[in-house]
Amino acid sequence: MLQSPGVSTLAISMRYLFFCFLLLFSENAVFSKDKPNILWLITDNCNLDFGCFGRQGVHTPNLDKLATEGVRYTRVFATAPVCAPSRSAFMTGMYQTSVNLHHFPDHRDDGFRLPEGVRPLTHRLKDAGYLTGSIKKMGDQVVGSGKLDLNFVNEGKIFESTNWDEIKKGKPFFLQVNTPEAEYDIYDFRTNRPERIKWWGEEEHVQYAKPDSVVPPAYFPKHKTSNEEWARYLNSVSNMDRRVGIVLAELEKEKLLDDTIIIVFGDNGRVDHRSIHWVYDTGLHVPMIIKWPKNYPAPEDFKPGTVNEEVISLLDLTATTLSLAGVPRPLGMQSRVFLGKDRDPQRRYAFSARDRVDDVQFRLRSVRGKRYHYIRNFQPEINFGTYVNFYKEKCFPVQQVMRDLYKKGKLDPHLRPLFTEFRREYLYDTEADPNELSNLIDSTRPEHLQALTEMRAALDTWITETGDMGWKKEPPEKIEKFRAVMYDWFGAPEWYPYKPKHSSSALEKINQGRIIKD
Repeated sequence: MLQSPGVSTLAISMRYLFFCFLLLFSENAVFSKDKPNILWLITDNCNLDFGCFGRQGVHTPNLDKLATEGVRYTRVFATAPVCAPSRSAFMTGMYQTSVNLHHFPDHRDDGFRLPEGVRPLTHRLKDAGYLTGSIKKMGDQVVGSGKLDLNFVNEGKIFESTNWDEIKKGKPFFLQVNTPEAEYDIYDFRTNRPERIKWWGEEEHVQYAKPDSVVPPAYFPKHKTSNEEWARYLNSVSNMDRRVGIVLAELEKEKLLDDTIIIVFGDNGRVDHRSIHWVYDTGLHVPMIIKWPKNYPAPEDFKPGTVNEEVISLLDLTATTLSLAGVPRPLGMQSRVFLGKDRDPQRRYAFSARDRVDDVQFRLRSVRGKRYHYIRNFQPEINFGTYVNFYKEKCFPVQQVMRDLYKKGKLDPHLRPLFTEFRREYLYDTEADPNELSNLIDSTRPEHLQALTEMRAALDTWITETGDMGWKKEPPEKIEKFRAVMYDWFGAPEWYPYKPKHSSSALEKINQGRIIKD
């Protein structure tokens, strides 16, 4: 009996479709399996303060070894000098000022959602077959703080797992480890009690740096407290390196080191009186080291043991990470690819912004080129003396030392302008003046005038093209809510005339999302 042509055609079609399905499934499986793991090792709150970058007084053998085996990047700048806006930017690939993520903190309890088309990086990586995770421990050893600190909390789970034993089985995985250092131990939310706030893990820090042998940067006042705090900071960085060593040893033990792209970087600048919260280089200039795994062919432009001196925005980490994972940059994403076959043209400038931090409204914008740094100050009525942030007043003893020295007329002459006037504009030659103490805004030298003209125009263009939202004012009641929260958390200096009308009940709510939940 002859088979019906229709039945035969149908059977063949079904077999063909089944074959295509198997082929597609197997290709996707191989495609996912053949991708490298990616590790983001975020060194909290630091500048280029590792030995491999030339910093004296630190002990960073693990980071230094990574630099010799990978590429060291020397001109990477965060988009904000404080964690949540900066992290929100590099976790979405969008300037925080373009998508209403620019204040710190914000949107922890107001139902805010990211704009349409803007998604967390980890969600895009999950779609590409990655298991995403963020961890505090490897075995019984603490390697991370679990810090998340994003200005969006209603996008679902940011990471799929917080368990290293689960994550290491991912084929492939994207892992984020945020070192507890360098940070003050403040996340018990009871910081207003101790006399001096300790650094996270201070009891276990080896005292490689000692107050009587260190030389603080020139923007510190000449005072014993400056030496003490600078030494504590350097020892915190050294302990950060110890944790990096634990992570590397664990990857090697699990035979994952040769399959994992390791990207070390800071989320924002140094944690001291004139760095974090400010758009000087010390608040924005962050370290970056990338090590390529042996089991995957490196990009043509990646040469181990070399130094990359291009201007890179930390924002560019988003699109670059996606590209390394085989994911094209999404349409409209402001991040650029700086490594690999799909790399974009080099940036001429890195743009950064500071807006409200805690309860202090202060709008600053920054343009950083290879040599010159331009800052625009939208509120010159504020200066170092009138700027009062309860966190900094409590945690940074150098802050009060400077106030006292200025009041007594004993502050170093080159630091007095911090208390007398803040100009509307600043221009610094970072090669001749790495501590940014000499404002060239009134210089008549042709090279300074050219840099100023070009960077002014670049900032005006950036503000317009990216839709900078910093001009919008927040309501007074919102500012007062944050002031009450900060008062409950850190207290206020005795000389500062502030008492909240009632104790804030928003402390834990405002801080939700800062640390991952186990």
